[in-house]
Amino acid sequence: MTAEPTHPPTAVPGLLPGAPHRRRAGNRRAVVAFVGALVVVLVVGCTPTDGPGSTASSTPAATIGAPGPTSTPAPAPPDPTGTAAASPETGSALALLATLPVKGRAPLTGYDRGAFGYDVEDLDGDGCDTRNEILLRDLSDVTLRPTGCLVATGSLADPYSGRTIAFVRGVATSSAVQVDHVVALADAWQKGAQRWDEATRVRFGNDPLNLLAVDGPLNQRKGAGDAATWLPPNTAYRCAYVARQVEVKSAYGLWVTRAEQDAIARVLQACPDEPLPDASSNGWTPPAAPSEPEVEPSDGGDPTGSSDVYYESCTAAREAGAAPLHRGEPGYRSGMDGDDDGIACE
Repeated sequence: MTAEPTHPPTAVPGLLPGAPHRRRAGNRRAVVAFVGALVVVLVVGCTPTDGPGSTASSTPAATIGAPGPTSTPAPAPPDPTGTAAASPETGSALALLATLPVKGRAPLTGYDRGAFGYDVEDLDGDGCDTRNEILLRDLSDVTLRPTGCLVATGSLADPYSGRTIAFVRGVATSSAVQVDHVVALADAWQKGAQRWDEATRVRFGNDPLNLLAVDGPLNQRKGAGDAATWLPPNTAYRCAYVARQVEVKSAYGLWVTRAEQDAIARVLQACPDEPLPDASSNGWTPPAAPSEPEVEPSDGGDPTGSSDVYYESCTAAREAGAAPLHRGEPGYRSGMDGDDDGIACE
């Protein structure tokens, strides 16, 4: 058999003899290096970095020499109500509301409005009773009776209705403006006041922080209601109104019912930073432990407030322009106060 002729390998310009062999060897080394690098990457990528049980981060590794990624806080979860919850300021009505005890309403057993001494006392000793003190504080353009204490006329910017009300003392007109206990006396009795001593009750009944001159018919409509049953029709005043109730209840250790707390909180949602009223701006401050007032007996022991003023009847009081007469005012007698509400000759 004739042998196949052998041909020398064709020379490739630029390569030395044996170069193809070296090129294949170099290719093998490149493949080995690539596979090795791939193994390293796989091992590093699967190695936990945060301890046992941790999940590998999906964030790409930072390039050497490049700045690291900036950490950003996770977004807050959405508010299911659609409004961000307010964080009340320290000293706000909402913050103080959270400190009030929540209990049920106690019975009204034993309640006596007269036990609070309202409209009889002159706790600052200036010769004027509480009702006229508040009228002097809250009314503008005030004129006085010759006695110097009785408010004869004035103008009230009523917080409950938002209206301006003219006050004229008289039988048919005095009731247009009344002095309201913002925390009603009966409400206080059912939420802690029945445990007080007499001095504390009198202080509460005459505390100017808890008293406002207001629209008379609206005050009658409120009665002894708390925030769960009555709020001022003037919505612009509701935040200030419930803030005053919260401060008064806190100052005297009174509690709120759950319904009352919820009602106040709903109002304060619109004004979470509503400040507490400044007690120092509410007029005179009664003493901490007022003494028993000295009462001169007159006409069977009734306090008249003045020994030299006497009206034989309500007709005489009306003719003199003094009616209605309030307990503690000159000329008042309980015999003229048929319903014993502290107002004679209504």
